[in-house]
Amino acid sequence: MFSGSYAMFVLFAVMFFLWSAVKILNEYERGVVFRLGRVVPLRGPGLVLILPVLDKLVRVSLRTVTMDVPSQDIITKDNVTVKVNAVVYFRVIDPIRAVTEIEDYYFGTSQIAQTTLRSVLGQSHLDDLLSKRDEINSELQRIIDQQTEPWGIKVTAVETKNVDLPAEMQRAIAKQAEAERERRAKIIHAEGEQQAAQKLADAAKIIASESGTLQLRYLQTLTEISAEKNSTIIFPLPIDLITPFLDFFKRNDERPAPAVKLPTRPPQQ
Repeated sequence: MFSGSYAMFVLFAVMFFLWSAVKILNEYERGVVFRLGRVVPLRGPGLVLILPVLDKLVRVSLRTVTMDVPSQDIITKDNVTVKVNAVVYFRVIDPIRAVTEIEDYYFGTSQIAQTTLRSVLGQSHLDDLLSKRDEINSELQRIIDQQTEPWGIKVTAVETKNVDLPAEMQRAIAKQAEAERERRAKIIHAEGEQQAAQKLADAAKIIASESGTLQLRYLQTLTEISAEKNSTIIFPLPIDLITPFLDFFKRNDERPAPAVKLPTRPPQQ
């Protein structure tokens, strides 16, 4: 009876030792081992053996973490209140520092991201916040990465997502956009009128340089408008067509009239 209990105890001890001593780390994991409170060289991936009771293993993932930054109330440099949220992509590049330098690197990175988001966007104008997102994202990434570097964290990207504007500011921006579209439409219309006037001026110069061009143009216009048979057409006669006749009559009017010789009566006797 005693020997059987002893065997069971030994078997249980061996199983507990194996359970505590043998660890398997995935390819994306590393193990930070504390032996009697001191850090030993990094372990993993694969099969890792530790000393039960003496060693403590902390698993650290090396995969990129996608962290959502909650919406922050921000007052821009031009005194407009907006709500902005963002997303931060980061990963651990030094597992030992990520465990020993900060208690919770995920929570610490989240807090740094929130305070940096309020600080950087608070120094920007609303127009820059809406139109220069790439520059703002680069500045956020640089600052957050600089502050988390002592923890063994590498921030690879920061992206602002939604910018919630007050209702009155949305109406003002809509009016501004509408006015801008109207301005562009008027400019395009004016440029079209200018180009059309220039083309007409060029055509007038060509017509004026050739004497028969105007008559051909009038005939072409008459052909186009004569397609409507139910309409009455009053077509003005070009002055150039009757100019030769006017010149002819004018020359006849200016010619002196011939002297009329009256018959003389013979003298009476």
